[in-house]
Amino acid sequence: MDDKKMSVVIFGATGDLTRRLLFPAIYRLYAHGEWVPTRVIGYAMEDWSQEKFCGHIEENLKNFVAEFDPAVWGKLKQFVSYQSGDLQVKSLARLKSQVQGPAVFYLGLPPQLFSQAASGLGQAGLNEEASGWRRLVIEKPFGWDFDSAEALGKALEPWWKEDQIFRIDHFLGKDTAQNVLVFRFVNRLMESVWNGAHIAQVQITYAETLGLEGRWQYYDKAGALRDMLQNHLIQLFALVAMEPPSEWDSTDLHNHKAEVLRSVRQIPEGKVGEFAVAGQYGPGSIQDAAVPGYVEEGGIASASHTETFAALKFYVDNWRWHGVPFYLRSGKRMAADYAEIAVQLKPVPPKLFGEGLADWLVFRMKPDEAIDLVMWAKKPGLEQETKQVILSAPYKKAGENDYSAYEQLLLDVLKGDQSAFPRFDEVEQAWKIVDPVLKAWAGRAPEVYAAGTQGPEGQERLMDPGLSWRPLGD
Repeated sequence: MDDKKMSVVIFGATGDLTRRLLFPAIYRLYAHGEWVPTRVIGYAMEDWSQEKFCGHIEENLKNFVAEFDPAVWGKLKQFVSYQSGDLQVKSLARLKSQVQGPAVFYLGLPPQLFSQAASGLGQAGLNEEASGWRRLVIEKPFGWDFDSAEALGKALEPWWKEDQIFRIDHFLGKDTAQNVLVFRFVNRLMESVWNGAHIAQVQITYAETLGLEGRWQYYDKAGALRDMLQNHLIQLFALVAMEPPSEWDSTDLHNHKAEVLRSVRQIPEGKVGEFAVAGQYGPGSIQDAAVPGYVEEGGIASASHTETFAALKFYVDNWRWHGVPFYLRSGKRMAADYAEIAVQLKPVPPKLFGEGLADWLVFRMKPDEAIDLVMWAKKPGLEQETKQVILSAPYKKAGENDYSAYEQLLLDVLKGDQSAFPRFDEVEQAWKIVDPVLKAWAGRAPEVYAAGTQGPEGQERLMDPGLSWRPLGD
């Protein structure tokens, strides 16, 4: 296949996603020699000229790419064009003359337009693969609940095969997510203890000090549960809990992830409060600066019940994880920008050195990416006393290229590798897990927590006896 005939069509090309993430990723890949000369066609409603579109992209590249080089952009710009149009079939059909050969259609659109765009492309014949493969990329959210996810799947089904659909979850492009699998399945020592006989609990945390940052229209409809847990954190959970695949194959990988998601115990109706906690940030301070509460933010109604913090506990009913609680939480305006997957081993008997001591294996995602093994050793001196030691392995060394999640995932789309893209049955199962919580929370006010803190106090009630949340940034 001649790569020079390949086209990448970005819908919503004048929008925020394109300027902040997609074009910076394309630029960096091109600058590093990873992106072959490929036609990039911007498509949006705005009646812009090609010169205006390229000027818009250049201005934003200067803001979002630290190493921006006008000479590199001058070369890449030769492959960039722009076409204005709506999502009607007649308008989309005008792309056929420009798209001949392999093509990617990236829907950087509001989620309510996914179905219309996907079906319109199909009706225009742009899904047909007579002259080369055709791939459709969809950003989250994949629905707003189980029913809407099902509706989206049915809208795509007549026009796009599952092997043509790439559902982007940028967390799965992060080194941390990919390293969970490598660390588990390459190191024999890990597999021997990766089960309920040795593991006490698993915590997956994604905390932000940021507030809405201009995303209030989307966020006030979504909330933390839809925005973070249903997709990103549940996908990370699946990587931690899945069975080992027999080979590195996307179908095998998806089968094992779907299997463990099906094994998650359904949250009992009427007992959601024992398994889920919602919070909403109130006034507080971040880095000694006063910040308003959520309902005081511009655009937010004073009676909004949208949760800015969500925590879940669930169990996996299979042999490997019997009795092990999994905790997932994410929140805005928290005490630290910190994200991790933390696996706690069960404590040793307390007789030898007093209290029973437990080890932690921590996959850190931010503020930097690393693996920490938290263990215990003897303190220097004459007494037999213990101290905590941390063996830390950073992912990136000086001089190594640092690729963003979008860069990794864009390359995977071009290669047709679906390993890091959730399959539809994974999306369905994730919605089945959170749907009872969404229904229970509807119309209920979340617990208020002060901005800049560890989150709502109610999250502690989720913890099994003897367990506690790790402090943010611990």
